[in-house]
Amino acid sequence: MPFYHNIRCTYTGIRGFLKAYERGLRYRYMITDKAKHKLKVLIFWEKHGLKAALDAFSVKRRTLFLWKRQFRTGGRIAEALNEHSTAPKKKRVRLWPEEIIAEIKRLRWEHPNLGKDKIHPVLKTFCLQNNLSCPTISTIGRMIHDCGGLRMFPQKVSHFGKIKPLKRRKILRKPKDLQALYPGHIAAFDTVERFVSGLRRYVITFEDIYTRFGFAWATTSHASQAAKEFFDYCRLVFPYSFTFVLTDNGSEFAKHFSEELKRLHLTHYHTYPRTPKMNAHVERFNRTIQEEFVDYHASELITPRIFNNKLLDWLIWYNTERVHHAFQNQLSPVQFILSLNPQKLPQECNGGWTHTQS
Repeated sequence: MPFYHNIRCTYTGIRGFLKAYERGLRYRYMITDKAKHKLKVLIFWEKHGLKAALDAFSVKRRTLFLWKRQFRTGGRIAEALNEHSTAPKKKRVRLWPEEIIAEIKRLRWEHPNLGKDKIHPVLKTFCLQNNLSCPTISTIGRMIHDCGGLRMFPQKVSHFGKIKPLKRRKILRKPKDLQALYPGHIAAFDTVERFVSGLRRYVITFEDIYTRFGFAWATTSHASQAAKEFFDYCRLVFPYSFTFVLTDNGSEFAKHFSEELKRLHLTHYHTYPRTPKMNAHVERFNRTIQEEFVDYHASELITPRIFNNKLLDWLIWYNTERVHHAFQNQLSPVQFILSLNPQKLPQECNGGWTHTQS
């Protein structure tokens, strides 16, 4: 085992390397089911002859000789019969004139992160002027990938004087097939901004998509701490626990708001930029609350305490008496909640998890 000891001495101190190395050796020399079948055919061939092997197994004669050669040249071990990669050793390479590649680079540097669909018309004009064949939109995307992505990030100077690139944060987007199945399954949040006498006021809204239960609160702050406090209010007034939280990409739904969701082990989905239809239910609730209440009490937004006192009375009427179109204008959100069969709803799990099916 000199090679093993050499590896062990070289990578001493790297945590977990020996375990990864041993697993790599095990999977490297693992005998697949197909290799076992090949070995079984070769043993049958040696014992009963070629004609019997051809009759017993649906294998061509040249295939049998190929397996025999692989087994012999591989040291007569079963691992030699494992399937190998069929990828070509010499792959095709995209060959385009340097002028076209240089023009794509120039466009990406002058207009950072310009998409392939926007580059194509400009590049087509350039190719016509220089009698060159213009690549298609998909080919332009592959050429950008071959050049390393050609992506630029805006820069920010820290208080130490160092330049830090501002990269886009990776967030969880709303799945296309996400639908509310029970109360509290999807809790949607949004913010309405109003200007009153030159002052900015914000009305943070919440709606449970399944029951259409709504809640709102006016604040003077657009910070995530205000959204976090409003989230705590929603947990108090809504009788069910939340599973998924759906918001847009506003700054009020970051930091403290996001940390509170992580603390409660809730999944936070975001809509795509400039796509309000992905959160259509709460957007419709925003319109309702503005047309039926905020527009008539806008002057009271200067003092949110007075505004919220009247807003609470309206929300009680909205949730208990005002019928909703989703229920064929027959039930209010609270009446719909009371009409649900508690035995058919997901029950709370004693292990601390929310809504589990029995």
